[in-house]
Amino acid sequence: MSGVKLYEYWRSSAAYRLRIALNLKAIDYESEVVNIAPGADEQFGDAYKTLNPQMRVPSIEVDGQVAGQSMAILEWIEETWAAPALLPADPWKRLKVRGFADVIACDIHPLNNLSVLAKLGSDFSASKDAVGEWYRDWIIRGFTALEAMVAESDLNSALLFGDEPTLAEVCLVPQMYNARRFDTPLDAFPRLVDADAKCREIDAFKRAAPDAVKPD
Repeated sequence: MSGVKLYEYWRSSAAYRLRIALNLKAIDYESEVVNIAPGADEQFGDAYKTLNPQMRVPSIEVDGQVAGQSMAILEWIEETWAAPALLPADPWKRLKVRGFADVIACDIHPLNNLSVLAKLGSDFSASKDAVGEWYRDWIIRGFTALEAMVAESDLNSALLFGDEPTLAEVCLVPQMYNARRFDTPLDAFPRLVDADAKCREIDAFKRAAPDAVKPD
C-alpha cells in the first residue's frame, strides 16, 4: 500500500469521522481539500466527479483506487488495520456499536446534509430559522434514541461501550459538533455529552477536530 489520500472538507462530519479513525490507528494519510462550501462547490467539478460520481466527501484513495461513503471506509480501515480495534470482540456488542453508529450515519446525518438544507431553502422557501428548527429536530430525535440505547450499558466503563473508543464515539463526536453549531439543547443526553467530552480530550480526536484542520 503506497499511501492513503483523504479527499475531505474541514467541516464535513463524515470526513471528521475518518480523520478520527485514521488518527486512532496511527495511519499516515495525505489530505486533499475539496471545498464543498456553498459558492465553491468543488465537489461538483469534473475533476472530483470523475473520482466520486456521487459528488460527496469524503473519498479515500489507495494505490490509485478511490472509494466513497464514510461508513464503508471505516469498515475497510477496521479490516485493514486491526489495532486498536474500533469494534468489540463480542459479536453482540459489535452489533450494538454498529447500530449506534448507524443511527447517526443513516438517520440523523442524511436529513441534515448540506444538500438537503439547501433544497429546503431553494425549493421550499424555508427560512434560516426554519432550517435550523429542522436540523435540531432530527438531532434531538436521534439523540433521544441514542441516549436510551446506552442507558443500560456498563456505567462503570469510561465510554459508551467500554473503556476505549469504538465506531460509536467516532460517529458521535462529529455529530455533537454539529449539534452545538446549531445550538441544539443537550441537557437531556448526559451519557452522550459525557462520552463526547472525554473523547475530545484524546489526542486523536483533538487532531481531527474541524478547528484543528481548518485551512488558514
